[in-house]
Amino acid sequence: MRRYVVLTAIGVGLLAGCTAKPGAVAVVPPEPAPAAAIAAMPAGTYAGMRIPAVMPDGRYATPNRDLTADGALWHLRAALNVAALACRGPDAAAIVAGYNTMLGQRKAALAAAQAGLAAEFRTGGGDWQDRYDDQMTRLYNFFAQAPGHAAFCDAAAATLADGAAVAPADLPAFAVVRLAALERPFTDVYAAYDRWRAQRAAATRMAMADTAAPAIRTVQAIPVALPAARPRLALDPSVFVDTRAIVTP
Repeated sequence: MRRYVVLTAIGVGLLAGCTAKPGAVAVVPPEPAPAAAIAAMPAGTYAGMRIPAVMPDGRYATPNRDLTADGALWHLRAALNVAALACRGPDAAAIVAGYNTMLGQRKAALAAAQAGLAAEFRTGGGDWQDRYDDQMTRLYNFFAQAPGHAAFCDAAAATLADGAAVAPADLPAFAVVRLAALERPFTDVYAAYDRWRAQRAAATRMAMADTAAPAIRTVQAIPVALPAARPRLALDPSVFVDTRAIVTP
């Protein structure tokens, strides 16, 4: 008995294989950036509070800018006057006593300073008295601010204590230095408020950006094994046998 191996197109097994192909890419939206830390609002301030502008030299536009020697001494007297009226606490009595002593000891120097400052306003022409009065109102209101009040009172007490020993010839220079010290508690508050305001604005911008549609970023590419194209075998047609012609004895 002869047996034939019959090859047909259906009977030929096609070889299959698998190759690794880049598959889907895992993507996730970006994680929100951590919120920026915002400093506490300075004591005594409030949102929307108006403060003087910062000038090109980095200083705030307070009533104590660009003063002559007479202006500095008279502004110093005004600051200490506010302290004597408004400062309370353990140093209150010493401030009042020191201020009254200063008025008696420095009477001539203070009168000359006031006259010199008034003359500066007169040279500006117009209704100088109104301009002078407006400036003094701004000056007293500046030193009467609530934010920075405690540090201002401390500086006033130190100024009065130290000023008693200053020689008359050194008084103008003393006034310039101590006027800056009396102003600093308030400008420090301005600077702290400006930092708070800038940080709050930055946090607001960040929050608005986070509400926008998140961009998609690729975090990992995962290779996925996919079936490769199946190879086709080239066959000789002569090997095929017509099964209808096979006779099995």
